[in-house]
Parts: sequence; C-alpha cells; structure tokens
Amino acid sequence: MSHFFAPERYDTPEFTIRACQPGDGKLLHDALTTSADHLRPFLYWLTFDATLEEHEQLVRTYYSKYLAKTDFIHGVFAPDGTRLLGWTGFLLRGRTVEHGTGEIGMWISATEAGKGLGTRVLKQMLHWGFTAWPWQRIEWKCDTLNLASAAVARKAGMRLEGTFRQDHPMPDGTRCDTHYFAMLREEYRPDEE
Repeated sequence: MSHFFAPERYDTPEFTIRACQPGDGKLLHDALTTSADHLRPFLYWLTFDATLEEHEQLVRTYYSKYLAKTDFIHGVFAPDGTRLLGWTGFLLRGRTVEHGTGEIGMWISATEAGKGLGTRVLKQMLHWGFTAWPWQRIEWKCDTLNLASAAVARKAGMRLEGTFRQDHPMPDGTRCDTHYFAMLREEYRPDEE
C-alpha cells in the first residue's frame, strides 16, 4: 500500500478536520494556552508553555510525518479556519498503513468542551477512517479516570475491549489504568449515526 495517498481534509458544516500544516502553529499555540488547565490532567505530555515558534515547529514536524505516512495528525478547525477547536488524528504507534490499524487520539479545547463536540468529531473520524482510509481496525485509548473520553468512545459506538491495569507511568511516579476501545470495519454502521 505504498501508493496510498492520505486524505488531508474532511469537511462538515460544523467543523473541518484537516492535516496540520505550516502556519497552523499560532492556532495551536492559542488553543493550548487557553486550554492548559482543562487538558493537563490527562495530556501531561503536551507542552503547554511552549513558545509560538516551538508550536509552529511542532506543526511542521506533524506535517512531515503526515507526508512520510508515519502518523496522521489533524486539527479540528472552525469552518472558516480562524480557530482551532481541537486536535485529532490517526496514530500508527510504530505500525505502517499496511497494518490497517489506526488509533484515534483527540483533545477538545476548553472553550468547546462539554458540548458534545468530541463525540461528533469521533463519529466523523470513524466514518472518514472506514470510507476514505484503509483502516480495518480503529482504536481509542484513555485513562480510566478520564470519564469524558470513555463516554465519547461509548457514544460513538466503540467497544470496550479491556482495561490494562497500571498500563502507563505518570510524571508523579504512579501508574494509570487504560481503557482500550476499538471498532472494526465490519462493525461500522454509517446509517446509525
């Protein structure tokens, strides 16, 4: 599947999901700066205090990975492109596109949280993933304490396959438990959205 060209854009009336590209660093910087307290408990690895230049470099790194087909990071943009509502993508976690498994990661900015946007974005990512991408399996993982993230996966129709105990080390030395959700291509039902 080395000939696979990753789609870069998916439009809905409410938002646009598209590959992060050079020049998007300012929107990422603004969204992370205003959402730090909201996101930090579960996305401790994000660099909330990075400079605008560092966020621009991060966006450029993500775009180079997109072109190299090693990860597919997307922004969730307002339809007019002036605001970043969140961040998502199909992560390969060291696999190749040919493996047929993508993991959706996501965060929603503080200004948009609690309005159902995460569920709507995930449903569209599942639709896009099973119609325009070669995924046979799409995964979603979250800390068991992140109740909102687990609820988004359930509302989108993903199946909880298991909980991995003490799966991941935290910065404070403790270990978190992780829920593993997934949906298979044959389970996807676009008519149930």
